Amino acid sequence: MGRRSPAVPGGGRMRHAVAFTVQDAIHAAGTSIICAMILSIAEHHAGPHADANATHRANAASCHSVHHIDERVALDSGESKQRDVSRCSSCALRNLCLPPELSSDDIEQFHQVVSTKRLVRRGDALHRCDDPFRHIFAIKTGSFKTVTVLRDGREQVTGFYLPGDALGLDGVCSDRHRWDAIALEDSLVCTVSFARLEAFCHRQPVMQRHLHRMLSGEIVRESGLSVWLGTMNAAERVAAFLLNLSKRFAVRGYSPNEFQLRMTRAEMGSYLGLKLETVSRILSGFSRAGLVDTQGRNIRILDAAALAAV
Repeated sequence: MGRRSPAVPGGGRMRHAVAFTVQDAIHAAGTSIICAMILSIAEHHAGPHADANATHRANAASCHSVHHIDERVALDSGESKQRDVSRCSSCALRNLCLPPELSSDDIEQFHQVVSTKRLVRRGDALHRCDDPFRHIFAIKTGSFKTVTVLRDGREQVTGFYLPGDALGLDGVCSDRHRWDAIALEDSLVCTVSFARLEAFCHRQPVMQRHLHRMLSGEIVRESGLSVWLGTMNAAERVAAFLLNLSKRFAVRGYSPNEFQLRMTRAEMGSYLGLKLETVSRILSGFSRAGLVDTQGRNIRILDAAALAAV
């Protein structure tokens, strides 16, 4: 898991890596090769205890209902799904979801692929491990974590997701989801029928190429997580995690230097392979060294260059 690090950042050089996020889609062409890669990566992260998820599903099946909403009004859980009233063409996250080459008419056609919007309350599941795979989900607002449950009942966090990221692609290979996707806050997602998405890609090769490029980037990011866990010490992992979040917020038009961590320190530690106490000690060390200012979950990066040099 790498050598232990002192709380105060040292002078070691941070190796460049990127966070594990699932924000991709895939066309049917080449599925067998890519699925094998995804399954291999998923099995690596799940470890030998992944079979415990089946029992966990049965225990959790009755919990955490998902509510559906349109753009303006959250519906009661008993009401039927409503057709989305907003347009993909006017979405602020359009450039994260769609290739820039798509024309306005093409985007309007793609809008028909987006069947509903769904509001997922904080702590509720968007999907559970072993749920049938039928849709992928584009996050419009809010954030999620993906987790697998180990045999002893502990949760292992496998990823964090922000607006513009896609969830659900873990189900492509086996037609069932491999992770739980849990909302870290009240979150709004666009539901995309995977069958309709594949049909759209048949008609729009530019979309197919875009999704393949995204999937290729996802494989690189998966490898980056292995680098984090295999070669970085504890302080380097926390520094890389904060810098990666900073970059992801900047791409979305948010401040790269001031942001709020939606995950707990325990969840961050689970993702990075560190104990809660280690994460807290390192963040305190960064604060004393003048690299960051921490107020609860609020993070302000004071010296990004020094943080990158940890």
